Amino acid sequence: MKHILSLLPTEIRAVIAALPVKVQEHVEEIRLRQNLPIEIRYGHQASYVTPTGQLTANFRQGWMFREDSSVKLLNQISQHSLYALEEELRRGYITVVGGHRIGIAGRVVLERGDVKGIRDITSFNIRIAREKKGVAKDILAYLFDKGQFQSTLVISPPQCGKTTLLRDLARCISYGNEWSSSKKVGIVDERSEIAGCYNGIPQRDVGPRTDVLDACPKAIGMMMMIRSMSPDLIVVDEIGRQEDSEAIWEALHAGVAVLCSAHGIALEDIAKRPTISRLIVERVFKRYVILSREHGAGTIHGLYDEHLRPMKENVICSR
Repeated sequence: MKHILSLLPTEIRAVIAALPVKVQEHVEEIRLRQNLPIEIRYGHQASYVTPTGQLTANFRQGWMFREDSSVKLLNQISQHSLYALEEELRRGYITVVGGHRIGIAGRVVLERGDVKGIRDITSFNIRIAREKKGVAKDILAYLFDKGQFQSTLVISPPQCGKTTLLRDLARCISYGNEWSSSKKVGIVDERSEIAGCYNGIPQRDVGPRTDVLDACPKAIGMMMMIRSMSPDLIVVDEIGRQEDSEAIWEALHAGVAVLCSAHGIALEDIAKRPTISRLIVERVFKRYVILSREHGAGTIHGLYDEHLRPMKENVICSR
């Protein structure tokens, strides 16, 4: 939390710092909307924050986020230079020291039908990035066959720990583990979440043999990695476009394993998406990991092989 607190305007910093320690340790999001009360999400709960740092379900008792605080926060994040963040503003989020991501919303500026940037920013969603080492240890054995990583798709609804799991898998594979020697890992981190790069330097431990392409579109980045860094494994988050699927095919044909994720609740959901269904039908992925919040974020709800046969179900909670 120290990186986040340092970015907040003094008046908001005092309110968040006054929260109970147990709440601070589990905060996932701090939502700031102009002329509306501060909201935080932690665990399974969402609450408003009072001026004294107490939690309340009553909207009217929450501390209001005013326009002057919005301006101060934006200046803090950008170090008084929005021009320097032009590309990140176009994407709708800003990555700060520590690998935390701040989503933004406001008036979208279009140029020839494309998003050029966002102005009149009135909403901020501060997502706290927490490194959880060891969350992958209970499934690693299922993802290898004779020392070779089996291309894997992690399926998860939002905020169920898929990025945390991807990061820990990349770390374990890069360092080497009980089932495999150390491998070269290439992370294409389109939203700067897996490695949490700041000025190009990973803020998270993704292993000693890992190279990161930060803020790079997935499909383009996968091809760049293959041509320039000769990875044994490519890691990407949230596939879904046709070009993503085509890049995965290219990687596999080049002899590179793939570890990626997709939004969904179950295999049935993913199988209905045209851009991913072909990858499933043709058994591109050898393993499927399904996440849920059944026992908290990061619960392994199921693990399946390429024939969609269950290998392990409803027994692991990785957080």
